[in-house]
Amino acid sequence: MNLRWTVTIALLLAVQLSGCSSPDGSQAQTPVQTETSEAASAPIQTSASEPQQTAAPSPEPTATPEASQTPMQYRMNTKTYRFEPIDDGATDKAVLLTFDDGPKDTEVLTSMLDSLDRHGAKAIFFVNGYRVKQNPDLLKLIHERGQTIGNHSYDHIDLKKESEEVVEEQLSSVQKDVEALVGIKPRFFRPPYGSGGDSVKNIAKNHGMLYMTWSNGSLDWDKSAKNKPEVVIANVMEQLHPGANILMHELQWTADALDELLTKLKNEGYSFIDPAAIETTN
Repeated sequence: MNLRWTVTIALLLAVQLSGCSSPDGSQAQTPVQTETSEAASAPIQTSASEPQQTAAPSPEPTATPEASQTPMQYRMNTKTYRFEPIDDGATDKAVLLTFDDGPKDTEVLTSMLDSLDRHGAKAIFFVNGYRVKQNPDLLKLIHERGQTIGNHSYDHIDLKKESEEVVEEQLSSVQKDVEALVGIKPRFFRPPYGSGGDSVKNIAKNHGMLYMTWSNGSLDWDKSAKNKPEVVIANVMEQLHPGANILMHELQWTADALDELLTKLKNEGYSFIDPAAIETTN
């Protein structure tokens, strides 16, 4: 009996011990948890890039103003060659200054241009083609000084006695030569000796030019006025009238007279017509 209980107790102890070991007889281990230290990554800070240089905006190109057209203020009477105001702001006490037969003399021309500038006056210089060919720099000087160039034919011949073909050549050659030198064609035409006629007028008109002679002759070309500036002045003042179209020439005694003449004209209450303000559609 005692022996039976001893065996039973021994068997129970063996079963209990086998429940605490691993199948291979080793003791079960608690898995070690590896700490995944996910280091909280601080956001990668990119170095502050240098402020991006913004290119300074290119200045807007200043638009070249279009050549402002001078308002038309005067119209020429085609019968008398006098000028009449067509604008409320224009006075009838005004004259047009013109000089023929150049350009030929630097000293004389420069003196005239200086006198015109002193008085704020504009004029038409009616040029001959053969003289333009001889003195292209003087033609450019007239233009550069802000004065107007007119067409006086190429050879200074009596166009009334010539064929239409000759007249066409005399006018067109000057138009081409002047444009080649200063970039614009003359808008005014005066026939040599004031001698033209309908065919000459039509040819001038076909070239976009206003045909004119004059209404006040200074007679500076006459021997009575040679080397006598005071005579040139007296001749102009004796014939003075509103809208006068004054004919003068590129001559030394006219240049000598010009400053005093312009002063006298202003003292009489006259102003000077800007050729750019003359209507040329007659």
